[in-house]
Amino acid sequence: MILVTANQMRDMDKQTIESFGIPGRVLMENAGKGAFDFLLKKFKNLTAKKIAVMAGRGNNGGDGFVIARYLMEKKIAVTIFLLSSKKKVTGDAKANMDLAQKLCNLSQTCSIVEIPDAEAFEAQRVKILHHDFFIDAILGTGLNSDVRGFFKDAIEVMNTSSKPIFSVDIPSGLHSDTGQPLGASVKADATATFALAKPGHVLYPGNVYTGDLKVIDIGIPNFIAQEQSIQLSLIEKKEVAACFTPRKFQSHKGSFGHLLVIAGSVGKTGAAALCANAAMRCGTGLVTLGVAQSLNQNIETLVAEPMTHPLPEQDKGFLSDHCFDEIQTLLKGKQALAIGPGIGTRAGTKQLVKKLIQTSQVPLIIDADAINCIADDSNILKQKKVPAILTPHPGEMARLCKASPSDIQADRIGTASRFASEFNTILILKGAQTIVSFPDGRSCICPTGNPGMASGGMGDVLTGMIAGFCAQGFSPENASLAGVYIHGLCADTLCRDMGGFGFIATDIIQTIPKTIHQYVLGKGTHLKSIPAKI
Repeated sequence: MILVTANQMRDMDKQTIESFGIPGRVLMENAGKGAFDFLLKKFKNLTAKKIAVMAGRGNNGGDGFVIARYLMEKKIAVTIFLLSSKKKVTGDAKANMDLAQKLCNLSQTCSIVEIPDAEAFEAQRVKILHHDFFIDAILGTGLNSDVRGFFKDAIEVMNTSSKPIFSVDIPSGLHSDTGQPLGASVKADATATFALAKPGHVLYPGNVYTGDLKVIDIGIPNFIAQEQSIQLSLIEKKEVAACFTPRKFQSHKGSFGHLLVIAGSVGKTGAAALCANAAMRCGTGLVTLGVAQSLNQNIETLVAEPMTHPLPEQDKGFLSDHCFDEIQTLLKGKQALAIGPGIGTRAGTKQLVKKLIQTSQVPLIIDADAINCIADDSNILKQKKVPAILTPHPGEMARLCKASPSDIQADRIGTASRFASEFNTILILKGAQTIVSFPDGRSCICPTGNPGMASGGMGDVLTGMIAGFCAQGFSPENASLAGVYIHGLCADTLCRDMGGFGFIATDIIQTIPKTIHQYVLGKGTHLKSIPAKI
């Protein structure tokens, strides 16, 4: 699902009207009718309710007038509270207000009430609260300053009424591009938006204010949207499913890649094991885990299917550039290299990580301590010869960018996108609604995952999954999208089955095959051919 900014949506509307020739009034009619259809489908028994349409004087209010018209045609009692005077309503919005007024003149239960100022609002407050259902058509996607005055009062009246609220295009008061409330925002039960979804609908906390979202086709031609060079999208199940190709019946372990994981140090062998085990569970044919020699015996008890390889060490339990040559030998025949989980940040380890980034001939997945190892010299990434995927959490991202975690969180998409472009990497900024950014400027928001993932080891599992998909032959882009989406989907499955907290990274690993099979692919065994039963 692609997401458009307020400016992009404004340009698309303008092009459709001026260049393509579809009148704005037709677009408004399509928007209002589509929203009305969704309203009736989403909320039952509206015929018995008194509905208040809270309308502004702009096009958002115009959409509300269209919805009100269709409700009146259904003999539903509607009061339109216009938060302005009628004489200030112009253009297509005025045309639809006039049509709504004609229907009101023929009805004993419908009316338009002008509320031009705060005093008038106070006079109508009690009447507004006597309604059973609210349609929010006050402010649209162009809002960029805090809501004040009686507009804010109107929003608060709706929110505190405990009555259902249906928002038109976007909840009034919500920033279309960031999902942040501007002073105050309607908290809708459902929202009908037009043409394309907006970032504010899906970014937290905007997704909470939006409620159930429906995108309404209003007739904007596809080529106009394509001309916008849209750079932001929501990861969808269908594009993740498309990353998987059917497995032939004659397949063997060599058919699905060999991954090398370089990880672990004293006290952090679990991170290495989680990464390797997750790679196996997501379908990788072979995984070799390289660890410091003195840790090998202990780590063998944590992994069964992955192979382990003891690497030379200078300091007991820690890797350094002392083992670089042996890793180079190990890399022969491998399809991907994951480095970082639990590896530590000693001086020798930093040298090893930097050398591997400079010399690797297979795609790199750089996580955890490996990111911290290059935080003092992120330009090392410009010396890599192969695609690289970085998977920082906000703290690690802050170290890479010489910023604070709060700075990173304040502009997650912008931060990830700028870094990916500057360093020609895929940047996966973990956290609620993980961001995946690509070197060409595109970014994706992950819709899966939940707070139950806030426990140790989850990032190590994600690294293993992404690296495993790379080893199997997924492109780095597809491996990133599939890994992030399925990782979160596993957690959603556990949240549903076990509750919202207490599941651990190992539980995610055990859930990977079922999640891929049932909730992503959702068909058969994903084999290309199955022998006949005897």
